[in-house]
Amino acid sequence: MDSFNDTSSAATLLATRRSGKAREMVAPGPDAAQLQAILGAAARVPDHGKLNPWRFVVIENRAAFADALLAIYLAGKPEAGRLEREAVTQFATQAPCLVAVIAAPKPSHIPLWEQELSVGAACQNLCLAAHAHGLVANWLTGWAAYDDKVLALLGGAAPERIAGFVFIGTQEKPLEERPRPDLSAVVSHWRG
Repeated sequence: MDSFNDTSSAATLLATRRSGKAREMVAPGPDAAQLQAILGAAARVPDHGKLNPWRFVVIENRAAFADALLAIYLAGKPEAGRLEREAVTQFATQAPCLVAVIAAPKPSHIPLWEQELSVGAACQNLCLAAHAHGLVANWLTGWAAYDDKVLALLGGAAPERIAGFVFIGTQEKPLEERPRPDLSAVVSHWRG
């Protein structure tokens, strides 16, 4: 059995992970080898039944993705003004790297809820692996994650869903620590 001997590094990695702001990410993003390693780590999550109830879509042609996303948005909201249009384009093109995570549940005796938890773990591993490679990540949803036409654009169909878009890059500004919960408010001990 393999074991990770550098527990202080792992603990530091977990304790220091922060979400970067996708709109503030700059190059460099992950190179091809780093991205392959990040995706490999994302696939090493708890997965009851070995179903792989998730898949990753690396969006390489960001300009074409922005055009397609804007067309979908305008089909549902033709009255959208300049600021809304710019926001859609900015969402699609921000950060050097973009990975869409698709929840792809499989028919199985494994409950859907467990499969969905595995998808969330895959998103988290994407973020942690980016951090381990000296990058930052930001897991976002927004309207595009809930639009069936965007799902189809990414090669998906119901019952699949978009779990989110994970943006990866280098943070342009220093990361700010956000408030974290007081552990006494979220941890309890059951003693029977």
